[in-house]
This record gives sequence, C-alpha cells and structure tokens, in this order.
Amino acid sequence: MSLRLAYREEPSNPWFSWQYVRDNAETILDALCEHAVLTAQAVLLAALVAIPLAVLAYWFRPLTGPILALSGVLYTIPSLALLAFVAPYVGTTNPSSVLIALVLYALLVVVRNTLAGLTQVPADVREAAEGMGYGRISRLLRVELPLATPGILTGLRLATVSTVALVTVGALIGYGGLGDLILAGFRNNFYKAQILTGTVLSVGLALLLDLLLAGLGRLLTPWTRRGAS
Repeated sequence: MSLRLAYREEPSNPWFSWQYVRDNAETILDALCEHAVLTAQAVLLAALVAIPLAVLAYWFRPLTGPILALSGVLYTIPSLALLAFVAPYVGTTNPSSVLIALVLYALLVVVRNTLAGLTQVPADVREAAEGMGYGRISRLLRVELPLATPGILTGLRLATVSTVALVTVGALIGYGGLGDLILAGFRNNFYKAQILTGTVLSVGLALLLDLLLAGLGRLLTPWTRRGAS
C-alpha cells in the first residue's frame, strides 16, 4: 500500500507546471519583453557600428586586419569578465552595462559577414557601375550594399541568436530578461519549473527571431530565390 501511495503522489518539484506559469504570467511576460528588447537594441546598435566598420575595411584594405583583430579580441573575452569590466564604469545596476557588453560581442559577427558580402560583389558589376558614372558612395549604396544584403543578414541572424543566449548573463546584475527566471530558479531550491520555463522561452525567442530575419532576407533579396529556382 505504501508503495502504491508513493507512486501516485505528485512530484513536489516537477520540471513543468502550468500552475507556476498561470501564477507568474505577468512576471514571465515582463522577463520575455525585457529579453527581446535588450536583444533588439544590442543587434541594432551593433549593426550601426559594424556595417560602417566593414565598409571602411572594404574601402581601405590595410584597415581590415586591425578592425577584425580588435573585434575578435572583444569576442574572445569571457562574458562574465566583460560584464565585470564594463559595469563599474556605467553602473553595476544599470541595464546599459549589459547592452554595451552585448554590442561588443555582436560586432565581430556582423563585421565579418558584412565584409564577406561586400568582397563577394562581382568585379564586373563594380566596373559596370563605374562605367555608368557611379561614385564610390553611390556605388556602395545602390549596388554593393544591396548585393551584400545576404551576407549582412547572415551576420545579423548569427548575432541575434548569440545575443539571445548572452542576455541571460545580465541576470547577475538584475537585467537578464529570462535569465532572471533561470537564476532565480537555481536560488529557489533548484525550482525546476522556473528554470525550464526561462530556458524554453529563451530557445523559442531565438528561433522566432531567426525565422523573422530569414523571412526578411527573402523579402529583401528576391533575386536569390529566382537564381535558386
């Protein structure tokens, strides 16, 4: 009898609980929104910095090595160490410290893929644009950047997925989005439902943003679909 009763007894710490989700829906939604906003801000700011850097490296080839080396060094710094370095200068309880660290991490991926996209523009296309009277800037805006769009979007997709994962590190200073749920679950006697909820939503957010960027890429580069067909 005792064995049967023990078998029927519900686990006190299940990996998933609808009750937890219902009772904490507002907190979970706030964490998800914070995670999405931090990710979008970081990737957008990284793009605004990285794309001009890639253009400089494309125009002035001696700068390619230093630009890639600097962004590569920043990328190799462990996330906790980078956050610990940035936080004292910005504020240990300031979300900007998390945002700066995320932007620095995303730079390398966007710079490298943008530069790869620009260098893959066919030489005969550039020569034709020059023959039509395009200057360096007009050729860049009207010919080279549009043709490099697939490479740029690849860099943005990679940066977005990695940023979703890195946002969780910000939980150490209270601005980690879904990472706050995961960390709180570990501190709350290893509360499995809380940990799994934060983890699943992080993975789902990364997949959703990646699919959205992939769809955007298909809309912006219709010639790639025609070429494939």
